[in-house]
Amino acid sequence: MNLAETFQLALKNILASKVRTLLTMLGIIIGVCAVIVIVGLGNGMQGYIEDSFADMGTDSLTVMIMGRGSSRSVSEEEMYQMVEDNSDVLKQISPLVNMMGVVKIGSDSHSSTSITGVSEDYFSMKGYEVAQGRGIQYADVANRKKVCVVGQYLNMAYFGGSAVGQTLKVGGTTFTIVGVMAAETDDLEEGGTDDCVFIPYSTAARLSFTGTISSYIMTVQDTDHISEAKALVESKLYRIFSDDDAYTVSSMAEMVDQMNSMVNMIIYILAGIAAISLVVGGIGIMNIMLVSVTERTREIGVRKALGAREGAIMRQFVIEAATTSALGGVLGILLGYGLSKAATTVIAALMPDTPITVSPSVMAVVLAFGVSSAIGVVFGYLPAKKAANLNPIDALRYD
Repeated sequence: MNLAETFQLALKNILASKVRTLLTMLGIIIGVCAVIVIVGLGNGMQGYIEDSFADMGTDSLTVMIMGRGSSRSVSEEEMYQMVEDNSDVLKQISPLVNMMGVVKIGSDSHSSTSITGVSEDYFSMKGYEVAQGRGIQYADVANRKKVCVVGQYLNMAYFGGSAVGQTLKVGGTTFTIVGVMAAETDDLEEGGTDDCVFIPYSTAARLSFTGTISSYIMTVQDTDHISEAKALVESKLYRIFSDDDAYTVSSMAEMVDQMNSMVNMIIYILAGIAAISLVVGGIGIMNIMLVSVTERTREIGVRKALGAREGAIMRQFVIEAATTSALGGVLGILLGYGLSKAATTVIAALMPDTPITVSPSVMAVVLAFGVSSAIGVVFGYLPAKKAANLNPIDALRYD
């Protein structure tokens, strides 16, 4: 009997007991389905994390200067010079001054509005667009002008879409609005992304009574070499402070990698737990194959009496077990894809602001199918060995 005939016979025996076969495959189906859905959820979470951080700039470095009581300091001119001297690696820089204060428009006060002092390059570094008017310019920074760019929320909620040329107060100081940012989100709400005010960093530093500016954002020429850029900045700062506790340099790309590593660890653990179902399914296949050997003892005796070799008998039962397991794997894959689509719909309905797409990877599908087939071979070996070792005379006498 060749391999094709053996496979056909295996299918015939499987289809002869459909309900029993389906119950036998249940562990494999659940295991494969669970692994595919869990891996798909992990892929969706990684995609969501990357998209979220992409808006914050994965090509950027954030530098914080603490000093730690050191008598040494670094000025914004020195930081600008660092970028200029290493223009092959570093691209742009902007000081950041986060102000604590109340924005007052007419008689309304807003404590939740973010107020940030930035340079003229900040908007291009972050990929922000100016919908009306203009952005912060070099002259604004150099002359410490009291001008600002506001977010779309303030523009629509308090100026009727015509904020340019109007005024507002920040901590009691009057600023003229010279530009309005394009909306970053669809929902314009108080305290949201679009509830913001940007002013020249030099003006912000003076109003905040800030001596040396301690926060900077830099962009790099090539995101593939962001680790080298980070090492370069750290090296330059170490030469100034001789203390690596006096500053911190962090990159969004590294944060994304760290979060993805954490997500992967959780997914691997959950997938490992789900894979236990595959082992349980394999035990079920072994059990049912042992029952099948017992039920077909006379058939095995007849085949041996007609000259069938032990290898042929063993191959028949191993292929039957592997086919049962593989069919369970296919059903598990189909069910996994169906549940993944359903999970995507449910997540979108329950968390519209968190668009996570459950997308199983091809590698996970191939691996799940391969493991399910291998389990059939491994757990089908013992029953097949038992069938092959049956004495034909005893088998023919079996009632």
